[in-house]
Amino acid sequence: MKILLSHPTGNANVRAALKAFNETNMLDSFHTSIATFNDTIYEKLSLFKALNDFNRRRFDEKIKTVTYTYPSKELGRLIASKFNLKYFIEHEKGNYSIDSVYNYIDYCVSKKLKKSESVQGVYCYEDCAINTFKIAKERGINCFYDLPSGYWRRGQKLLKELHKTRPDWSNTLSGLKDSEAKLNRKDTELLLADQIIVASSFTAQTLLDFPEKLSKIKVIPYGFPETTTSKKYDYDGNRPLKLLFVGNLSLLKGIANVLEAVENFKEHVSLTIVGRKTTDDCKPLNEGLKKHHWIPSLNHASILELMRNSDVLVFPSLSEGFGLVITEAMSQGTPVITTNSTGGKDFIVNNKNGWIVETDSTNSIVSVISELLNTPDKVACVGMEAIKTASSRTWLDYQKDLVLSIENIKSVN
Repeated sequence: MKILLSHPTGNANVRAALKAFNETNMLDSFHTSIATFNDTIYEKLSLFKALNDFNRRRFDEKIKTVTYTYPSKELGRLIASKFNLKYFIEHEKGNYSIDSVYNYIDYCVSKKLKKSESVQGVYCYEDCAINTFKIAKERGINCFYDLPSGYWRRGQKLLKELHKTRPDWSNTLSGLKDSEAKLNRKDTELLLADQIIVASSFTAQTLLDFPEKLSKIKVIPYGFPETTTSKKYDYDGNRPLKLLFVGNLSLLKGIANVLEAVENFKEHVSLTIVGRKTTDDCKPLNEGLKKHHWIPSLNHASILELMRNSDVLVFPSLSEGFGLVITEAMSQGTPVITTNSTGGKDFIVNNKNGWIVETDSTNSIVSVISELLNTPDKVACVGMEAIKTASSRTWLDYQKDLVLSIENIKSVN
């Protein structure tokens, strides 16, 4: 089966899917906004410090000849974001909003698909599939839908609860801003899919809230990065326990619980926070960041290094389709405190290779940190078990499972 894959930006799991399809001779074409390859204008531009973000759009040279780009909307979004031109990137309304970027890519891909004679399957992601899927259905082409996050109806319930229980953090929550039209598009995408692929049992479970019958849902967990051989375990209780948080600084990611938890330990812990603010208008977040080491952004290699040099990653997300930072930290030998509302519950055994705490429970996090302060050797014991887990599932395993899942779907022709 020849697969057309589209994604507006690209990330680790998109790159893994591309590699899987390309190495099995299944990749017909890849469609995105911006793609950086050797000897291209984006590679030259990335040499300038202000434009080195283009390096994040670098893809395998092997797919260069089958990659199609539609950069106008995304370039506009990047420029507007850089100069804080909020009008142009306003949620759903801005001409260069992230919604506009996704819709534009979907539109361009659907136009391409109308003319294609070779595509037998389209592999698309949430918010960027509806037009492509409609054309695919007209032409008897298989539709594969990758849902990277929890289903929106479950998410809306959670967001409404959080707005009531934590109003001082509500400005960090943007999910309730989605229009009815956008939410309806999400549902239409799901209904058009011949197979829905998710990365965790948590995401699959949220789809139980869908009001109609869906096609087969396949759980394919992402792979772990290559494991480290240079992790040093030197925490003995005679220095502060080095805690790390990596993620967007919103209530949904659990940053409020992290900031509240560390208040109980003062000089006994140190906290480093890596992530961008979702808003400047959140008093408890702003006050919390002043007390700790905050890094708004780091490249991937630097994040992995920081993980190796930390004792524990604290990532108590309230709703996470998977949580790549969990697998990244574990691959670096750094044990993780996370919740059962992430992909972590599929491979973390509590108190063995990490810790699973209750969702939105500061006290649960406090309990684990207290245990580590009292028994510092657990950091090394649990960290070494985390590495073992990470070595048991690579991105190659993910690629094999993905290809097998695609091959097992009968043609709709």
